[in-house]
Amino acid sequence: MTDKDHQTNTASWTKGYVHVYTGDGKGKTTAALGLALRSVGAGLSVYIAQFVKGMDYSELYALERYQDRITLRKFGRDCFIRRQPAEEDIRMAQAGLTEVRQALCSGKYRVVILDEANIAVYFNLFSVDDLLSLIEAKPEEVELVITGRNADPRVLQRADLVTEMCERKHYYRQGVQARKGIES
Repeated sequence: MTDKDHQTNTASWTKGYVHVYTGDGKGKTTAALGLALRSVGAGLSVYIAQFVKGMDYSELYALERYQDRITLRKFGRDCFIRRQPAEEDIRMAQAGLTEVRQALCSGKYRVVILDEANIAVYFNLFSVDDLLSLIEAKPEEVELVITGRNADPRVLQRADLVTEMCERKHYYRQGVQARKGIES
């Protein structure tokens, strides 16, 4: 199939839904990025906003191959937030919200992924009302994916699809550090 065939096939759906991938288990971002790759394969354009994360991960290098179809923006510093967020964390997340709203409503993207937006709410980088406002602003034809632990119950209620990743067992508990190509 050519790109044109893919675009013709994707035009058959006009309603986009809201997905939430949450929970304490591994795989939320991985699931969202898998959906991004599937979308690109179908000829769709994707916008990915990563909140909280400023570090480089291996999957981001792979996504660079799809720069013509995937826009990736990071709205986090090169560190983890462990306690109170710094003013810079809040400023970056707020700037990200403004850009995300523009991308969401631009008509350029059929899939918009807000990676770690639930964590941004949890750390008060922006409010749950801000996130709910983005959901309400979503155009009918846009698929919206929100990831991160600790999803607010109001976000879960508003979503059309909720997947909870549940950790049953993890080798981190045995002292295994993040491995390049698997966890980072």
